Amino acid sequence: MKKTTLHDYHIALGAKMVPFAGYHMPVQYHGVNVEHQNVRNNVGIFDVSHMGEFIVSGDNALDLIQKISSNDASVLFPGRAQYAYMPNEKGGIVDDMIIYQLEDKKYLLVVNASNLEKDWNWIRNHNEVEAKLDNLSDYYSLLAIQGPNANKLLQQLTNTNLSDIKFYHFEIGSIGGVDDVIISSTGYTGSGGFELYVPNANASVLWEKIMEVGSPMGLLPTGLAARDTLRLEMGYCLYGNDINDTTSPIAAGLGWVTKFNKSFIGDQLLKQQKEDGTPAKLVAFEMLERGIPRKDYMIVNEKNEDIGFVTSGTMGPSVQKSIGMGYVLREYCSKGSKIFLSIRNKMVPAQVVKLPFYSK
Repeated sequence: MKKTTLHDYHIALGAKMVPFAGYHMPVQYHGVNVEHQNVRNNVGIFDVSHMGEFIVSGDNALDLIQKISSNDASVLFPGRAQYAYMPNEKGGIVDDMIIYQLEDKKYLLVVNASNLEKDWNWIRNHNEVEAKLDNLSDYYSLLAIQGPNANKLLQQLTNTNLSDIKFYHFEIGSIGGVDDVIISSTGYTGSGGFELYVPNANASVLWEKIMEVGSPMGLLPTGLAARDTLRLEMGYCLYGNDINDTTSPIAAGLGWVTKFNKSFIGDQLLKQQKEDGTPAKLVAFEMLERGIPRKDYMIVNEKNEDIGFVTSGTMGPSVQKSIGMGYVLREYCSKGSKIFLSIRNKMVPAQVVKLPFYSK
């Protein structure tokens, strides 16, 4: 099992460690609810160095990205990032990702750890234009400093004006005495903050600096469990749960990053789906009675007929409700529709709601 560069810090902090995507990762330190609320109201730090980083460069870099990505990367410029996914030929999703334009003819693709080898092979196999590819996943660490006080904390460590970095923009600068850090106004929590891409050799220095400055502010190291509850309250998809190789991105609500003004893998099939609609759609729901929705629970109608299944669910610490997402037949997708979860042979009622579950 792989370890991130910061693994020993997590052990020293008493983190509960679990296997995740081939890595030994911290799932929690102080408890899920404590860490979750601290990110919502203050600031937390995540080690998400298991994520993959690929560099695509050269004269034909954009051509390759346009082919494998659902979004239109031609609108990017150095300092701009975009969310996208890689579609397959069958109308499913290879992975979702963030694309950064680092400089002219040079891009960074950030992908999920669980799909790293699959993604790398997919991109290589479709690289007919011979763009230059570099897999830097084993050489970079990624720290996510998230929460309303993230800017206040990090500004003490850098001369870069963080307030000038708009959402899904980034700068490359010095922070905590470490040069050439990608300071990205992105995150997976919905509470603001930054993600810092740093070479492994400098990750420990940066972690220690952030912890030193942040501790008096109440900064808490935060694990994967709170990362999951935070993202679910925002309705952000998790690969392997809400989207995968067989789920339609149109059904998953990712039409907004599916741009048909250019050609990409599987585009005609997805265009047809967008025009015709899909038999089922990913919806958000709240439980109307006690019960925690869990992945793969069946969703039924009032006649106890199967109409779908749960993909993600939890008790939302900020919203104080049992919430979830799942695919249901199209006729049950409207806001306010009553559905039922089959939990231990009982039909527990729920209601379809609009995302996000949490708003400031």
